[in-house]
Amino acid sequence: MRPFPFTAVVGMADLRLALVLSAVSPAVGGVLVRGEKGTAKSTMVRALAGLLPGVDAVDACRFSCDPAAPDPACPDGSHPDGAASHHRPARLVELPVGAAEDRVVGSLNLERALGEGVTDYQPGLLASAHRGLLYVDEVNLLHDHLVDVLLDAAAMGRATVEREGVSVSHAARFVLIGTMNPEEGELRPQLLDRFGLTVEVASSRDAAERVEVVKRRMAYEADPDGFAAHYADDESALAARIAEAQRLLPSVTLSDDALLQIAEVCAAFEVDGMRADIVTARTAVAHAAWAGRTDVTTDDVRVAARLALPHRRRRNPFDAPGIDDEQLDQALNSHDNQADGPDGPDDDGPGSGSAPPQQEPSPNGNGLGGAQGTGDTEDTDGQRERTVGAGSPYRARLLSLSGNGAGELGKRSRAITEAGRTVGVLPSGVRSGSAHLVATLHAAAPHQAARGALGGRPRIEARDLRYALREGREGNLVLFCVDASGSMGARERMREVKSAVLSLLLDAYQRRDKVGLVTFRRGEAELVLPPTSSVDAAAARLEALPTGGRTPLAEGLLKSADALRVEALRDPKRRPLLVVVTDGRATHGPDPVARSHAAAGLLAGNGIASVVMDCETGRMRLGLAAELAQRLGGEHVPLGEVAADTLAGEVRVRTVGTRGRAA
Repeated sequence: MRPFPFTAVVGMADLRLALVLSAVSPAVGGVLVRGEKGTAKSTMVRALAGLLPGVDAVDACRFSCDPAAPDPACPDGSHPDGAASHHRPARLVELPVGAAEDRVVGSLNLERALGEGVTDYQPGLLASAHRGLLYVDEVNLLHDHLVDVLLDAAAMGRATVEREGVSVSHAARFVLIGTMNPEEGELRPQLLDRFGLTVEVASSRDAAERVEVVKRRMAYEADPDGFAAHYADDESALAARIAEAQRLLPSVTLSDDALLQIAEVCAAFEVDGMRADIVTARTAVAHAAWAGRTDVTTDDVRVAARLALPHRRRRNPFDAPGIDDEQLDQALNSHDNQADGPDGPDDDGPGSGSAPPQQEPSPNGNGLGGAQGTGDTEDTDGQRERTVGAGSPYRARLLSLSGNGAGELGKRSRAITEAGRTVGVLPSGVRSGSAHLVATLHAAAPHQAARGALGGRPRIEARDLRYALREGREGNLVLFCVDASGSMGARERMREVKSAVLSLLLDAYQRRDKVGLVTFRRGEAELVLPPTSSVDAAAARLEALPTGGRTPLAEGLLKSADALRVEALRDPKRRPLLVVVTDGRATHGPDPVARSHAAAGLLAGNGIASVVMDCETGRMRLGLAAELAQRLGGEHVPLGEVAADTLAGEVRVRTVGTRGRAA
């Protein structure tokens, strides 16, 4: 099926402009597209490839060398002047979320390298994307080390593969485009900063525009060729304009005054490092070429800042990306006033696009402020229902599980992973990651005489190959089961609990963990936050958590067991820890105490490591939380003896002690 035409996509001017500018100047650094599902992110990216000018490539070169300027270090050998070549369309290469590193950067045949002295290199997706587009859907779900590889190659224009002393390097210049849904987790700030531009997209709320989207999509599905033919002239005109902008790009002048203006804007928004200035300058130059000008103007700087700065303003994971138009205009006008020049052009100048939509506000505006106010309402039981904000989150100490897991790559607990230090050797029948050179030679040594290799190059066979067993770090799941009933309504108590959860969310973001939240009150339990790495969504939901009503402890424990069961099916290698925050009371339903004991026994029988944070207060204490901890086979920690700034640390200490029962 033919791709949906780029010019047929309705709306999304910012995304359209960002993709076009990256096509005009790949040096901009690519585009990260953030937005909810179903907003045509992938459709626009796939359509862009058809607008790019074709390339001339040397015949039989797997790395698409340009015959006019071939790569002198091409693994397929040097290409003489006048080498036979062919013309082909620019490629769009898609990187699957589950791709292994060898599939991305390529692989070396160690058997041939050792036995025959031949560098047998099989190119990966980076080689295929050279001089084209590399598209990564759901880039936030890729392992960090793969994202690092992609961004390094995009920045350096080369990809390098090194395996046990054998090294191969080739050109890899491409436009990197990533899409992501922030609800499924964020990229680390260091990786966000490596993307040149970012655009926030959201579905239109205008009924007429939504109708037009549906009409065009149905027309395309009914007759893809006819629909594409209807937009053929528009596509050709846009492709010609991109090609013309590429030709004009080297002639665009970036004056010292424009550079000073860019520096003042970046300083006004307090972005870290100098990459923002460089990307903004490159984008302004590309926009000038796109507009058919050879001088960078204030309008070019404004457009560039809107696309290059939003994701670089985040100070912490709870901050929503974005840029304030009024602040941007103030920075631009301030420069113009200092230069005694006219005011900058209006916001609706060519290609300016609309400001990115703001996400849900994080706690306290910036997510890291002091305690919030409270809101009181009356629930259906006639009891007071309170909503208490969290206090300031704090830097959490390391939480790590004992033993070696086998979960997804992360930065928390020890695990057998694809990356890390070598701790052992696997036989040839059990391949895991890269080959182990020394162990392979050691296995082949006794057979060299029989193979006639004495005095010469060693002969390696497939059965000799040994693979490295590596130990690295994994991410874990911390599931909070929080009593939000009326007995927990003391404001400071809930503020401490929320602060601890926020702190663990922040820590989980940094260490690539998952965190979930179950609450129980008013006769029912709810999975408020399914296991996620999205701290934005987590912080917003936690902030709105109210307290009030009776205490359905059994329902909370059973809901936690169900959430852990479902997550184990989705992610069976990720090790969990259940943190129950309660005073131990059970006051809802028939025989609530016996039912809560049965639910605790179910969790203990499933081997779930657990910690009970005892929130009981007052002089007359019943010790119900301590009894619950005993039935769970977990640890009991009185919350009254653990300050808010040490709660997460106590969880970390107890995790190590309970891990043996969860193995």
